[in-house]
Amino acid sequence: MNIIFELGKVSDIDELEQLYNDLNDHLAKGINYPGWIKGIYPIRQNAVEGIKNGNLYVAKHNGKIVGSVILSHEPVPAYHTVKWEFESDYSDVFVIYTFVVHPQFLKCGVGKALMDFSIEHSVKSHAKSIRLDVYEGNIPAIHLYEKCGFKYIDTVDLGLGNYGLNWFKLYEKLL
Repeated sequence: MNIIFELGKVSDIDELEQLYNDLNDHLAKGINYPGWIKGIYPIRQNAVEGIKNGNLYVAKHNGKIVGSVILSHEPVPAYHTVKWEFESDYSDVFVIYTFVVHPQFLKCGVGKALMDFSIEHSVKSHAKSIRLDVYEGNIPAIHLYEKCGFKYIDTVDLGLGNYGLNWFKLYEKLL
């Protein structure tokens, strides 16, 4: 499958919002591994902010967005409560957010390609590590991250208990 990665543009926002909605509809019908909720996360505003901040990347196949990821230097507050492999002020660390694959392209290698792109981009940007959090029940994502060399660090509460998402596993990959 031929996938092209590029920085997200304002013209991608509507398509990203549709991808988020399609994915959440798909998750609502089956096993909702990440625990995402349509209208709560991910939403149009996540795409708008990622594009405004210049850190949202899209994966395109035949001109259609099949996946997307945000690579940020801003951790969520809970990240400061754990001992990471690499101590940093986050200027040389990327945090993965809003890692999405269009439901029509699940199990086609898009997720792995997005992870490979994220790692490659981080190396080119001279980052020393990549971090992410994943809901403890999101077994497919956990398998992918571990397959890509991410190491389990700790389990934390990200304050999403109202949505039934009590515990998140933190992972790090040293580069």
